[in-house]
Amino acid sequence: MNKAELVTAMAERAEISKKDAEAALKAFTDVIAEELKKGEKIQLVGFGTFEVSERAERVGRNPQTREEMTIPASKAPKFKAGKALKDMIND
Repeated sequence: MNKAELVTAMAERAEISKKDAEAALKAFTDVIAEELKKGEKIQLVGFGTFEVSERAERVGRNPQTREEMTIPASKAPKFKAGKALKDMIND
Protein backbone atom coordinates (compact mmCIF):
# COMPACT_ATOMS: atom_id res chain seq x y z
CA MET A 1 0.00 0.00 0.00
CA ASN A 2 1.41 3.38 -0.94
CA LYS A 3 0.53 6.81 0.47
CA ALA A 4 -2.26 7.50 -2.05
CA GLU A 5 -3.91 4.15 -1.32
CA LEU A 6 -3.60 4.79 2.44
CA VAL A 7 -5.21 8.22 2.08
CA THR A 8 -8.06 6.71 0.06
CA ALA A 9 -8.61 3.94 2.63
CA MET A 10 -8.56 6.45 5.50
CA ALA A 11 -11.05 8.71 3.72
CA GLU A 12 -13.45 5.82 3.09
CA ARG A 13 -13.15 4.42 6.63
CA ALA A 14 -13.61 7.80 8.35
CA GLU A 15 -16.17 9.02 5.79
CA ILE A 16 -14.19 12.20 5.09
CA SER A 17 -12.75 13.72 1.93
CA LYS A 18 -9.42 12.59 0.56
CA LYS A 19 -8.10 16.10 1.11
CA ASP A 20 -8.98 15.94 4.82
CA ALA A 21 -7.54 12.42 5.12
CA GLU A 22 -4.28 13.55 3.50
CA ALA A 23 -4.09 16.54 5.87
CA ALA A 24 -4.68 14.25 8.87
CA LEU A 25 -2.00 11.81 7.70
CA LYS A 26 0.49 14.64 7.15
CA ALA A 27 -0.27 16.08 10.59
CA PHE A 28 0.21 12.64 12.17
CA THR A 29 3.58 12.01 10.50
CA ASP A 30 4.77 15.57 11.22
CA VAL A 31 3.93 15.30 14.93
CA ILE A 32 5.61 11.88 15.21
CA ALA A 33 8.76 13.20 13.48
CA GLU A 34 8.89 16.35 15.63
CA GLU A 35 8.50 14.43 18.88
CA LEU A 36 11.13 11.87 17.89
CA LYS A 37 13.50 14.70 16.97
CA LYS A 38 13.05 16.07 20.51
CA GLY A 39 13.90 12.61 21.87
CA GLU A 40 10.36 11.91 23.05
CA LYS A 41 8.59 8.55 22.97
CA ILE A 42 5.10 8.24 21.45
CA GLN A 43 3.00 5.41 22.85
CA LEU A 44 -0.30 4.48 21.20
CA VAL A 45 -1.84 1.89 23.51
CA GLY A 46 -2.86 -1.21 21.58
CA PHE A 47 -1.01 -0.12 18.44
CA GLY A 48 2.62 0.41 19.32
CA THR A 49 5.43 2.70 20.40
CA PHE A 50 7.60 5.04 18.36
CA GLU A 51 10.96 5.91 19.94
CA VAL A 52 14.52 6.91 19.12
CA SER A 53 17.28 4.32 19.25
CA GLU A 54 20.83 5.57 19.75
CA ARG A 55 23.68 3.85 17.92
CA ALA A 56 27.17 4.22 19.37
CA GLU A 57 30.22 5.14 17.33
CA ARG A 58 31.92 2.02 16.00
CA VAL A 59 34.67 0.82 13.73
CA GLY A 60 33.53 -0.69 10.44
CA ARG A 61 35.19 -1.85 7.27
CA ASN A 62 34.75 -0.63 3.70
CA PRO A 63 33.69 -3.80 1.84
CA GLN A 64 35.44 -2.75 -1.39
CA THR A 65 38.83 -1.71 -0.01
CA ARG A 66 38.81 -3.60 3.31
CA GLU A 67 39.96 -0.34 4.89
CA GLU A 68 38.84 0.30 8.48
CA MET A 69 36.75 3.39 9.04
CA THR A 70 34.94 5.00 11.94
CA ILE A 71 31.17 5.00 11.69
CA PRO A 72 29.87 7.98 13.71
CA ALA A 73 27.23 7.72 16.42
CA SER A 74 23.69 8.24 15.16
CA LYS A 75 20.04 8.13 16.13
CA ALA A 76 17.41 6.04 14.35
CA PRO A 77 13.61 5.90 14.66
CA LYS A 78 12.24 2.62 15.98
CA PHE A 79 8.72 1.18 16.12
CA LYS A 80 7.66 -1.62 18.45
CA ALA A 81 4.24 -3.14 17.77
CA GLY A 82 1.80 -3.40 20.68
CA LYS A 83 0.17 -6.61 21.86
CA ALA A 84 -3.25 -5.82 20.34
CA LEU A 85 -1.69 -5.19 16.90
CA LYS A 86 0.37 -8.39 17.12
CA ASP A 87 -2.71 -10.39 18.14
CA MET A 88 -4.77 -8.92 15.27
CA ILE A 89 -2.10 -9.89 12.73
CA ASN A 90 -1.67 -13.40 14.12
CA ASP A 91 -5.41 -14.10 14.42
